[in-house]
Amino acid sequence: MFHVKNSFFCALKTFRSIHVRNFGIGRISLGGVNLKGRSLLTLKDFSSDEIKHFLWISHDLKRRIKHEGQYLPLLQGKSIAMIFEKRSTRTRMSTETGFALLGGHPCFLTPQDIHLGVNESTRDTARVLSGLTDIILARVYSHSSLEELEKEATIPIINGLSDLYHPIQILADFLTLQEHYGTLKGLTVSWIGDGNNVLHSFMMTAAKLGVHLRVATPKGYEPDSGVVREAEKLSKQFGTKLFLTTDPMEAAHGSNVLVTDTWISMGQEEEKVQRLKDFHGYQITMQTGTVASPDWTFLHCLPRKQEEVDDQVFYSQNSLVFQEAENRKWTIMGLMVSLLTDYTPKIPMIKF
Repeated sequence: MFHVKNSFFCALKTFRSIHVRNFGIGRISLGGVNLKGRSLLTLKDFSSDEIKHFLWISHDLKRRIKHEGQYLPLLQGKSIAMIFEKRSTRTRMSTETGFALLGGHPCFLTPQDIHLGVNESTRDTARVLSGLTDIILARVYSHSSLEELEKEATIPIINGLSDLYHPIQILADFLTLQEHYGTLKGLTVSWIGDGNNVLHSFMMTAAKLGVHLRVATPKGYEPDSGVVREAEKLSKQFGTKLFLTTDPMEAAHGSNVLVTDTWISMGQEEEKVQRLKDFHGYQITMQTGTVASPDWTFLHCLPRKQEEVDDQVFYSQNSLVFQEAENRKWTIMGLMVSLLTDYTPKIPMIKF
């Protein structure tokens, strides 16, 4: 019986995937896009319209709940399994409070709680949680763990962070920029720092929103070559510019948005001394802003260290970091609503 049931779910998942990816079936709804039942491991898998739909729903929920005081129990009766191999402030709090605010029940799970891939295989965990919850968010070390979860689960999987991508952070970043500038198309974002998972997600998303991307990384810390090739294709497809250099000031030239991230991620502590040496000259300061556009702003996904950006920038009027942090909540809510319901925003489509 289990074998038959499992085969049915696998066939159903394959059928759904084929229709969504190849024929566009499942994308049509009252709002023009239907993402119910999809997983989000990387924004590489989502079209321009689909990413805009995530942001539109996020903006709608923020307007209706925060500014109009409405109660929207869109996820009442549903539960989410939150698997955290790596600690977090923003990812945990935004997901846990956001899911509860929508009427659902969040379940926080650490490696000590479930021993993912140790006492129980990732495959078995995916199948068990598929029968107990409605959606899984996993913050993991290896992207392959997410791929295995997605392969074996019969419910949506959200990448809460992996070594390759951090898509939920980028949704918050672009919602923040859309709110600040009123539109995204034509903006130039400059990344100054490590060629890491956050940068990879920028590279898979920016062109689809009409955003130019300028990247400065030290030699030896470049973004993944496969991600670069895909980003180059996207830039050609959407008519945007992608520029890579090792010079921070060159990357910042004419930019609307200066972005950086930690130079030493969890698991890289032993590399600290060498990394601090290699990233010398990459700190974002007001001097960096002198070559940027007059309306330049600053983003950092946090937590932040002094060597990455000085206080004068971090706490300045140019900084959007705390709005960006709050928008982690509204965008993860928008994402979860998109993947679990047929909800259509009640406000007009925002300008992109």
